[in-house]
Amino acid sequence: MKLKLTATLSIFCVGIMMAQEKKWTLRDCVEYALEHNISIKQSELDLQNADLAKADAKGNFLPTVNANASHSWNIGLNQNITTGLFENITTQYTSAGVNVGVDIYNGLQNVNRLRRANLSILANQYRLDNMKDDISLAVANAYLQILFNREYLNISKAQISVTEQDLKRTKELVSSGVVPKGDLLEIQATAATQEQQKINAENALRLAKISLAQLLLIQEYESFDVVDEDFMIPSTVILDYTPKTIYEKALTVRNDIKLSEANVALAETDIKISKGSLYPRLSAFYGYNTRASYQDIVSGAEQDPDNPNRQIGVVQETGQSVVTPNFRSIISGPNNIFEQFGDNGGHGFGVQLAIPVFNGFATRNNVMRSKVNLERSKLQLQQDKLNLENTINQAWNDAIATYKAYEAAEKTLEARSEALKYAKERFNVGLMNSFNFSQAQSRVDNAAAELIRTKYDYIFRLKVLEFYFGLPISIN
Repeated sequence: MKLKLTATLSIFCVGIMMAQEKKWTLRDCVEYALEHNISIKQSELDLQNADLAKADAKGNFLPTVNANASHSWNIGLNQNITTGLFENITTQYTSAGVNVGVDIYNGLQNVNRLRRANLSILANQYRLDNMKDDISLAVANAYLQILFNREYLNISKAQISVTEQDLKRTKELVSSGVVPKGDLLEIQATAATQEQQKINAENALRLAKISLAQLLLIQEYESFDVVDEDFMIPSTVILDYTPKTIYEKALTVRNDIKLSEANVALAETDIKISKGSLYPRLSAFYGYNTRASYQDIVSGAEQDPDNPNRQIGVVQETGQSVVTPNFRSIISGPNNIFEQFGDNGGHGFGVQLAIPVFNGFATRNNVMRSKVNLERSKLQLQQDKLNLENTINQAWNDAIATYKAYEAAEKTLEARSEALKYAKERFNVGLMNSFNFSQAQSRVDNAAAELIRTKYDYIFRLKVLEFYFGLPISIN
């Protein structure tokens, strides 16, 4: 049992270590962000509300059916339905009914509301997709920032390794009297500076990882890391297209433009709905109502045994009394409630025409307000198109500029590296002092950092252009 428990704990610990050591790809990060982002979840709820609004719009075509029931007690002076007299009694009544109403014509408002509901679903879907695009781009930017800081840290470590070798060589030269001790101090200062740069690079990498982890809503960000890959300049044909071509393609694929176009269609439908209130409204109705009473009723009559006859007159010639049987009412309890409902039921139906005449300019103002909203939506669409065109032109120019900067940084690093080799040869034979040698090393360090910066800056600019062209975000 102890052996099994130990094996189980070992497997559990290994599982935890594997979970902690997982390294995320860009695709992993994007998919996780799209699944867990709070703004996306809120937008998905908005889409669900739009679906419910469509169900409401469909329901407007169906008849309205309402049932009612009531039971009342009347205490005090009430008419006795048995005797017809007013008495101080308590009476009970139950009534029930059902009413049905249906719109026959209401200015096509129900039709237009259904159209609007469909457009609203489409608009919310575009809004959700646009939010996903923006988050994907933000994740890609944060991911590239980690790669940049990691590569810069690797270069810093490599520079320290080279400086340590130079420091060892300088100690030997100082011992042999080839170079003064001041050169050794200069190299030691350079090593200390590079160590500080490495610490700064480690902090920058850690902050970049935390930033991406927080963007993904990952709480255990201390163990968060991305895959170890060396991303080179990706091959792409996006720069073969002109900004105008990319813009024209973006108009057909960008969700923010589709959203603005859907908002224009929504505003146009709102005008039709508002104008529908200007037309007469024709509706039909049907109602059924019934009632029941809990009072005693007269169920029949019988001859009064105590007074079987009663005089109704006298024969004038003979004086003989004219009598008739004396009947009295037979009082019994109320009929069965369901029988009363059946006997007392009544129907009512008809059509109703409502013609709007004057309502304080409310309908007219609603129409004008809808027209204003339409113009605002059209202007917003134009502004979004202008913003998209400006963004694409700026992104295209930035991509060209950063690529040229990358090429220049590459040439600069190559030249600085050759200069450093020459300086090192001169330093080793005592023809260059440590200060000038340190300056040559510093220029190489700066050139290497600039090459990394321009590299990832260019990669991100390419991703932005491809993003606007409708291509999925990837680095490979």
